Amino acid sequence: MPAAPRLKIGLSACFQHADPARPLFTGKTLQYVEQSIAHWLMSAGAMVVMVPCPTGETARGDVTLDHYAEWLDGIVMHGGADVWPGNYGEEPLREEWVGDRVRDLYDLAVVKAFAQVGKPIFGVCRGLQLINVAFGGALYQDIETQHPGAQQHRNATTYDQHFHDIQILPDSHLAKLYPNMPRARVNSIHHQGIKRVAPEFVVEALSEPDGVPEAIRLKPAPGRGYIAATQWHPEFHKQGSDTMDDTAILNDFLGACVQARENPVRPGKPAGLKDRAARLLRGALRRNSAQEA
Repeated sequence: MPAAPRLKIGLSACFQHADPARPLFTGKTLQYVEQSIAHWLMSAGAMVVMVPCPTGETARGDVTLDHYAEWLDGIVMHGGADVWPGNYGEEPLREEWVGDRVRDLYDLAVVKAFAQVGKPIFGVCRGLQLINVAFGGALYQDIETQHPGAQQHRNATTYDQHFHDIQILPDSHLAKLYPNMPRARVNSIHHQGIKRVAPEFVVEALSEPDGVPEAIRLKPAPGRGYIAATQWHPEFHKQGSDTMDDTAILNDFLGACVQARENPVRPGKPAGLKDRAARLLRGALRRNSAQEA
């Protein structure tokens, strides 16, 4: 009996915008993935493909994000720059919290493309925040200054060696993945976080002791695809450490990808999903290129 074909999993692109002062790729826009998250997915046998932004000053041909969503079995939205507060109806409180509006529009368009064909979506760190905003939620622009009693969620010096505890909420899907584990220790590398949860989502974990949402999932319903996200980076877990083992989370996502491949769901536009990104993306990239020229 032939082996089942390997899963093809997309990774959203990180952006380095054109910079005339950069000695390599001078003046060129770079799109890339972080190595750890690609290797995390590959550790379970999945083939990983970066999904490049199909628009911009050098764009050619007719390949779209919809084509990638049809071809791939699922998508992972990974970490990076802050989300622009304008996406959830706020003005940036500080200049350094403006984020990357071009990447936001690309990410929102990626989420829309995969969600409307029912392909599983998993978000990590910024990915969680972007998914929450895409479906109508809002963020703290800075947890430590906006959330009373907040602990430190990011330490620039220790980076992925900065940790805190989480409470896994009873009866959640995450609790079923980690039975008899009401609490766990995770890495913490973020200063923004969920302030208002998107209406169609449930919270599955909270940071301790300050109660910031650390894991969310789209409410299950007939004809609805799999969308879940963690605020921590499961791909940074080191085997043998005292932090939460990533295996169950990875297998859950990839299992959903297998299920979606064998039993396709095409929900169309999911409830609450913003619809601005696709039509704004081309114009935003064109304006960004003009400003950098």
